[in-house]
This record gives sequence, C-alpha cells and structure tokens, in this order.
Amino acid sequence: MRIGELAARADVTTKTIRYYESIGLLNPPDRTPSGYREYGEPAAERLRFIRDAQASGLTLAEIQSVLELKDAGARSCGHTASLLERHLADLDAQIERLQSARSELVELASRAAELDPQACTDPNRCQVIAAQH
Repeated sequence: MRIGELAARADVTTKTIRYYESIGLLNPPDRTPSGYREYGEPAAERLRFIRDAQASGLTLAEIQSVLELKDAGARSCGHTASLLERHLADLDAQIERLQSARSELVELASRAAELDPQACTDPNRCQVIAAQH
C-alpha cells in the first residue's frame, strides 16, 4: 500500500509517517521502481501501536525503547509496565500540586470576597494577594 492508504488505515497523517521514519520509529519502506513508498500491513500495525502508546501517555522516546525490545525479539511487558508506573507516579504528584494550588486559590477567593475594595490603598499591590500576616 502507498503512504496515503497507510495513513488512512492507521488513522495518522502522511506527515506523521514520514516523521516516524525519520526518527527510526518506523522502518524505511520498500520503494517501487518509480520511487513511491510501498508499505505492508505490519507498518499499519506498528503505527496503530505507536498511536495507542501515545494515547496511554508514553513519549516517542519511550515508545522507541519498547519497539527496540520488540525488534530484538525480547519481551517488553515489564519495561512497558515500569514506564506506565512512572507516568502514574508523575501524574499523582501533579494532581497533588494542583490540589494544593486549588486550595490556595480558594483561600484567596474567600479573602477577596471579604475585603472592602475601597480599603485597597497600596499603589503597588492588590490587597487580595498581599501577604497575610
């Protein structure tokens, strides 16, 4: 199949396919005598895997590490699981930071609701955000 058909089958763009080839995620295809790229079904399967792995939160570099294991004939499940666990830990930490930031904003919003705007006389700072002592 040609690149347009491959793109449609894998639900990616032709530009994405060329990029993945350029960074080694997708093996260079065979070429027809007239120079067109010619792909087989394994390329579509690989592209679908890359797309699904990205949707799971893996980076292209991480996907490359999984594919290198697969290409070498090794099992990749343990490696993939550790990548996903690390992403989960990072996400949990980010959620914690966001919850903390939300709590601080709730406090500031509550403070803003109680302040008299007429009492704001500092020319350099807003009393809502002014340091609380």
